[in-house]
Amino acid sequence: MTAVSFEGAEARIGGTTIWRDVSLTVERGQFVAVLGPNGSGKSTLVRAVLGLQPLAAGSASVLGRPPGEANDRIGYLPQRRSFDESTRIRGADVVRLGLDGARWGLPLPGARSRAATRRVAEVIELVSATAYADKPIGELSGGEQQRLLIAQALARRPQLLLLDEPLDSLDLPNQAGVAALVRSICREEDVTVLLVAHDVNPILGYLDGVIYVAGGTAVEGAPEDVISAETLSALYGVPIDVLRASDGRLVVVGAPDLHGHHAH
Repeated sequence: MTAVSFEGAEARIGGTTIWRDVSLTVERGQFVAVLGPNGSGKSTLVRAVLGLQPLAAGSASVLGRPPGEANDRIGYLPQRRSFDESTRIRGADVVRLGLDGARWGLPLPGARSRAATRRVAEVIELVSATAYADKPIGELSGGEQQRLLIAQALARRPQLLLLDEPLDSLDLPNQAGVAALVRSICREEDVTVLLVAHDVNPILGYLDGVIYVAGGTAVEGAPEDVISAETLSALYGVPIDVLRASDGRLVVVGAPDLHGHHAH
């Protein structure tokens, strides 16, 4: 089953066109990065998938339904959620909110509660966070917090996982660790992942595909096809060079607000 499909899609906010003529297909079980400079419309694309940003033109399908109609099968981690040192709630309780955070009151004891407890333990183990899940989440590192937030998004067994810049403010080892974790989740849980990122360096070796948003539109395909001088020059409408550094990093030269790109 195709997880996400856009055909000739256009997004407009306040009379301003963010992107247009966007056609893309993300197949089930793929790990796809959404890349592009600041203000290009990456988060708008995520909102369109969720049905929070109506399309001004074109069509879209998400898990076989119109956007917004299958959100109960989507796990979503919004941009830059973090907890300061004063937050005393346990990491495991944050994960539990992914199951029953929308309900009033405390969970009642019984079979449903026991099943929820088992599922929380299962996803915490899946993200390799068992060792610190019982600690106050405010005491944990940024990478540890992100793992628990990903576990929260996975708690309801979604078919599609949307991660809006989960690597932001993490150091390089933690970025690579989260990328490897997401790749493992794709395979073990059969979950499709769309991950918004500024810097593809730590994750390129794990990706099945790339959606690159720039120049008022977007292109999608295999990383080596999209992150190329020919494709990016066509997107931006100006000459772009893609260079390989001695350490293997692919560096995009000539476009605004772009980090280097790495071939793993």
